[in-house]
Amino acid sequence: MTDHSRNIEVIAAPSPFALSDVQPLPAQKFADPMLTAKGDPRASVAMTGLATLWFNTGTLCNLACTSCYIESTPTNDTLVYITLEEVCAYLDEIDSLALPTREIAFTGGEPFMNREMVPIIQLCLTRGFDVLVLTNAMRPMRRFERELLALSGKERLTLRVSLDHFTGAVHEAERGPNTWDIAIDGLVWLAQNGFDIAVAGRHLAGEPDAEARAGYARLFAEHALPVDASDPARLVLFPAMDETADIAEISTGCWDILNVDPASMMCASSRMVVKRKGEPAPRVSACTLLPYQPDFDMGTSLAEAMRDVRLNHPHCARFCVLGGASCSA
Repeated sequence: MTDHSRNIEVIAAPSPFALSDVQPLPAQKFADPMLTAKGDPRASVAMTGLATLWFNTGTLCNLACTSCYIESTPTNDTLVYITLEEVCAYLDEIDSLALPTREIAFTGGEPFMNREMVPIIQLCLTRGFDVLVLTNAMRPMRRFERELLALSGKERLTLRVSLDHFTGAVHEAERGPNTWDIAIDGLVWLAQNGFDIAVAGRHLAGEPDAEARAGYARLFAEHALPVDASDPARLVLFPAMDETADIAEISTGCWDILNVDPASMMCASSRMVVKRKGEPAPRVSACTLLPYQPDFDMGTSLAEAMRDVRLNHPHCARFCVLGGASCSA
């Protein structure tokens, strides 16, 4: 993978979640925003209403995971820390536009690397939003234990903890040695202190969904974690993500063929605010998965970002349309 902050290649071991036995993506696919490689009209998704506004808190992370889609590391600050003032400005715009936003969500990097994270959470709770924070529940989060416990309105806060698998060996193959016990300890601390928790994992190649959920259920029972492994909103299992692997493009005709409603796509009801290093102000991306792609940059304001999104990236097909996944709660 490429470390954007230093423009060097990061040598990583193969991920246990890497796709195998797949063909490389042909260069002619996802090349034209209007047409597929076969010449069919490319599918697009209209905004149905902004239900979830995401903020990327910055790409700095305490870990350097093998297949991190956003290339977060302890040194990658391609996306710099969002500030309390900047978050407040977007919440004000939600109010001024009377948008139907119910949830404010945060991803990184590791959100708790950002020292303003807890005040940002409190701001969103005070403004009446549900709040979702994606975290690895490790030391960056644990340094804020006192502040988290003191939050007002934390019954509307959900912390979704990343456990890549229900076994420590697979989790550490992705996240590095000595990461499993610390993550479990953080998850247990959240549960014991009454926080609303969820877990995010990933599908191993060839591992049936039912088998994965049964494995997580055993893990949750072992640690007395109040997470229902059968509930897709509480145990979110994400599909593999490899933008270099071949995947079908989504044309306008695919909606009926696949029996998929475009309104169910993540970009129909969410946007993500990112702050790219060197840019004067945060900008709005169409998708949480695509913070670097110019075609998915929708401007500096939410008003600008309410337009249609053309599905011109492999993640659109593999993760959303065919994978049926969503980052939101």
